[in-house]
Amino acid sequence: MSIGRRSLLTGGIAASSAFAGKNKRDRKAKPAAAGPGMQDLERICALPVLKREGLNSPVIIDSIRLLKKDKEYIVHVRSKDGAEGVSLTNPPRADFLGHILKELVIPVFTGKDARDLDNLLWELYRYESNYKMYGIALWSPQAWVEFAILDMLGRVANRPMGALVGDIVRHETPIYVASGRRDSTPEVEIAYLQKLVSQSGAKALKFRVGGRMSRNADAMPGRTETLIPLVRKTFGDAFDIHADSNSSYDPPHAIKVGRMLEEIKAVYFEEPCEFDHLEETKAVADALTIPVAGGEQEFSEYRFRWMIANRGVDIVQPDLHYYGGMIRSMRVARMAAAAKMPTTVHISGGFGFVYMLHFASCVPDAGKYQEYKLGTEKYGSWFDGGITVKDGRMSIPRGPGVGIKDIRGLLQGAKEV
Repeated sequence: MSIGRRSLLTGGIAASSAFAGKNKRDRKAKPAAAGPGMQDLERICALPVLKREGLNSPVIIDSIRLLKKDKEYIVHVRSKDGAEGVSLTNPPRADFLGHILKELVIPVFTGKDARDLDNLLWELYRYESNYKMYGIALWSPQAWVEFAILDMLGRVANRPMGALVGDIVRHETPIYVASGRRDSTPEVEIAYLQKLVSQSGAKALKFRVGGRMSRNADAMPGRTETLIPLVRKTFGDAFDIHADSNSSYDPPHAIKVGRMLEEIKAVYFEEPCEFDHLEETKAVADALTIPVAGGEQEFSEYRFRWMIANRGVDIVQPDLHYYGGMIRSMRVARMAAAAKMPTTVHISGGFGFVYMLHFASCVPDAGKYQEYKLGTEKYGSWFDGGITVKDGRMSIPRGPGVGIKDIRGLLQGAKEV
């Protein structure tokens, strides 16, 4: 990097910080809180996550297969003693990540004791130099296998997935429903949000602002500034509101939009700046009173440590698939808990909300709401007692593993990919 470019970048960050500082003086900002440092968080990350109660004998993995049934991709794991577990992949990643799964992920686990899952994840990271390609391409296949193994171990120990990685603290959770649209006018978006609320029974919602990685451009002229107050006017003061910019803004523009959200008393503002611009996101979080959330596209444990130690966000949001599964995400939640910050995971669709429910079952501070993508119509009947939504709250499966009651029925007709 040339001296001129370094000076320019330093000046840009300083300007962002100065803007945040000015706004912090103009309005009451969140109080700074002393929390754990980077070394403290590193020690927390080093602690084992998987709980071995009820797993007294080795569970040697005999086979892991990728199957397809209709439009669903299923990972099936079997032990040498005949124990089984399954997971469903996040759409549509298995279409093009199946080769990575078979060549670079499955070989690490085959023949190993599933109870060594914490250590096996590190071996996977090192295997065939996998660390050179970490991110969704590696972490999603890792998550698929990990979820299937946790399902199998839960069935062996007769415990739900959440009890394998933490202590169960809740059996239901409040939900919000989210629109992913930006192609709608404010009036059309309001009608769509009303439909989602009606279908879901949710008492909270989330909508999109900005233009998605758009360098301050709105999805259409005036959409964001019109939509924010219109959502509050339409749904009333009793509804909790979230907004997600998907990396749309630089700090000055993000703070401007954040002020609009503060005016309507929104619950949080998600990913205001480009997702990997950690210092810029921190400048926004420092300036606003509304909580700032981020982390759905974060792949690095170290950067999560930085975000938590430096209060770069107020709510951390690892994605259970994008970040590589329950164990890695629980490490983030443990770090966040040490800093008295909530961990509200991001989910990437499909069956993913079920893994979200198990995560929320054992994280003491999982935030006020979890996202619901209307999946119970398709998947709810797979579980004993179903998955129910009532009065804005969703039940969490209590059966062993992930809780699917009939693995044999699920696998019937599935073909190996």
